[in-house]
Amino acid sequence: MSSRALPVLHGEGGLSRYLAEIRKFPLLAPEEEYMLAKRWKEHEDPEAARKLVTSHLRLVAKIAMGYRGYGLPVSEIVSEGNVGLMQAVKRFDPERGFRLATYAMWWIRASIQEFILRSWSLVKIGTTSDQKKLFFNLRKAKNKINAIEEGDLTPEHTAILADQLGVAETEVVNMNRRLSAPDSSLNAPLRADGETEWQDWIADDTLDQETVMAETQEIAERRELLTAALGELPEREREIIKARRLQDDPETLEELSHRFGISRERVRQIEVRAFDRLQKSMKNALFAKRAAMAEARAVE
Repeated sequence: MSSRALPVLHGEGGLSRYLAEIRKFPLLAPEEEYMLAKRWKEHEDPEAARKLVTSHLRLVAKIAMGYRGYGLPVSEIVSEGNVGLMQAVKRFDPERGFRLATYAMWWIRASIQEFILRSWSLVKIGTTSDQKKLFFNLRKAKNKINAIEEGDLTPEHTAILADQLGVAETEVVNMNRRLSAPDSSLNAPLRADGETEWQDWIADDTLDQETVMAETQEIAERRELLTAALGELPEREREIIKARRLQDDPETLEELSHRFGISRERVRQIEVRAFDRLQKSMKNALFAKRAAMAEARAVE
């Protein structure tokens, strides 16, 4: 499956032209998508694959816009998302009963995130799971506590974020500085006349409904994996990870140290260990699930 026939995004300046081009590709009705996917799966029809890919380029652009705050060219982010989309089309099985967008969203996001991590390099973002979590979650956490000031965070905000994310305050400060490149809003004017916004070129009512459904299914799958993984943890680890990472209002290290009669540092160590176990358990379960699906497909 080649990307040569796809529209090409040439830098930030060509974004408006690219968005206009991909809006020309029609969205597919469920029946049409199914038949095209069958043609590709059974006959490797390149025209069927092209239609499946081009009909979902807007989905890639929409997801890619959510990763514009990492100081990387949007053209490269979109390009990596398109690679993920093509991988999804290549592996999509229409007989499973769900839409391509539901399946493709995981591949698109994974491709973009892997590109971002490679671009920043492990030297820049650190090697621990906590640092990688901080890399992708700091901006979201800042928004929740209205820490929207330019430049360095206030000491109060730094302490709150470090506590919520389970990392040292120095790591929050350093990561915030690395992520301080100007972000671009979807509500920013597309042209000087100020009448058209970025989101006007991406938004589509049909696509939005499909995206909502895909995200709902993805959340349900993650919740199922998470529930099973939590059940494998020792009781104290399970309670600490729930209190620290699975509540809208996380408990502080100080509160948990009093509840369990241990030091704050010990609580933090248990949290880190529990989170690592949780991730490994969920990844293993997901791998086993995909392996089972692949085996079932081979039998068919």
